[in-house]
Amino acid sequence: MNRCRSCLIPDTRPDTAFVDGECSACINFKKRTEIDWGARKRQLESILEQGRNGSGFDCVVPSSGGKDSHYQVLTLIEMGARPLVVTASTCHLTEVGRLNIDNLARHATTIEVTPNRSVRARLNRFGLETVGDISYPEHMAIFSIPFKVASDFGIPLLFYGESPQREYGCPNGAEEALTMTRRWVHEFGGLLGLRANDCVGYRGISKADMGDYLLPSDAKLVHTTAYFLGQFLPWDSHLNARIAKKAGMIQMLPSMANWWEHENLDNAQTGLHDYMMYRKYGYGRACAQLSIDIRNQHITRDFALKEVLQRDGLFPEHYMGVSIDEVLEWIELTRDDLVMVTDKFTNWNLFRRVIDEPFAPLMSSFYRPSDISDFQMGELPHPK
Repeated sequence: MNRCRSCLIPDTRPDTAFVDGECSACINFKKRTEIDWGARKRQLESILEQGRNGSGFDCVVPSSGGKDSHYQVLTLIEMGARPLVVTASTCHLTEVGRLNIDNLARHATTIEVTPNRSVRARLNRFGLETVGDISYPEHMAIFSIPFKVASDFGIPLLFYGESPQREYGCPNGAEEALTMTRRWVHEFGGLLGLRANDCVGYRGISKADMGDYLLPSDAKLVHTTAYFLGQFLPWDSHLNARIAKKAGMIQMLPSMANWWEHENLDNAQTGLHDYMMYRKYGYGRACAQLSIDIRNQHITRDFALKEVLQRDGLFPEHYMGVSIDEVLEWIELTRDDLVMVTDKFTNWNLFRRVIDEPFAPLMSSFYRPSDISDFQMGELPHPK
């Protein structure tokens, strides 16, 4: 596993091009200075103006109630738009997540759509067992439900947040996409090669059960366009967090496997999602967050490497105060089952087994990347 020479992203990250040892996210970040952001903002203003159609709302903002959702909504309001906030209910909502969704509703009209919870739990298990991603149904819902609401209300515009390809890495050329299309969703939307119909039949899931997770037909989508707001305005996660906090958003470190205090606070299953990402690709949430801070020159690469070796791969015994046992109970899975699932998706070209005991795979100190021989876990400071 080779890490980017500028940040810490490894070449095992899917859909991430490397050029001369540098990842596409770092390359794209350096190209920011070449972008005429003034012209991009004027383009955004023109899009908003064309989107005003007398329906009462100018655009839809898909939202989790997090820092980026707050920033998107408040920024669009400042630009004279009237956004409708659409929240596709998360898989395992935390107390802080609930408070932040309610806080954003103080600033803009909000609609929450909650698919059948029993079906959702089975889809969580299906995603975990099939592609190693407990958050699979959440990925489907955040794309399908806002589109459905926009279509039903006759709202022509949606604004998602950052362009993931520009911010986190992509195949060469993919960073230029301004809009989110059906093809984009299938290629980059975290569906991992699965389609909604692939779930039919698993533990009694019917085709009708999957209706909430299907994008509208092309005939309905033709009058609805989804843009990445981060392609028109320079994206800064820390600035977004400060704006959101000032607007009333609650922020806290979700687990010691994270570096930021202001991201992924709404879903208690995220800890397991990130842990599986680590086991599949050799990097976790801390690596992604620290790499962004390196690019912005908030920290040095050497400092970040020390942090990532301590934080990445920590097993989420608790995430946002919710225990892993509660998460597993929701999807009717035991710890023994989880051991088998994590072993199934572990990339053994990256990892070595140090101790072979019951439940050993659940502890990060027993599973380390194979290029780390005698690293000792130390005390983890909270980020400043």
